[in-house]
Amino acid sequence: MSVVLDTNVVLAGLRSSKGASFQLLRLIEVDRIDFLLSVPLVLEYEAVLKRPENLAATRLTLEEVEQVLNALCLVGIENKIHYLWRPRLSDPKDDMVLELAVNGQAEAVNGQAEAIVTFNTADFKQAVDQFDIKLLKPGEYLYQLRRK
Repeated sequence: MSVVLDTNVVLAGLRSSKGASFQLLRLIEVDRIDFLLSVPLVLEYEAVLKRPENLAATRLTLEEVEQVLNALCLVGIENKIHYLWRPRLSDPKDDMVLELAVNGQAEAVNGQAEAIVTFNTADFKQAVDQFDIKLLKPGEYLYQLRRK
């Protein structure tokens, strides 16, 4: 199953090495998770990770953030957005995550449905039901991976 990682999951994984988000980033690093990327989502990752408060919380330098982004781009599956589904959600930045998942669902590997991995499940709930996309928190996704 390929997934879309919401920005809050990437940030959480860089803030602490103890949680499910960090474990997901480690699995991405060793190519155990297929995850989708789009240019707008990578730009959001960059903008959020480079905020001064997030640099302080992650203890990363700007150069290290660039290295993380480059690593994600190296192993992520780029997906071009062919159709915009906006507005669907209350936060326009969440719309880009939904659009990537919907577009990726149409191009799903082995016909498997896509999932959005996020801590913001309430914000996505109504929209993902319309598109039959799984909505999982990082721990739930890890649990599913371990069951396979």
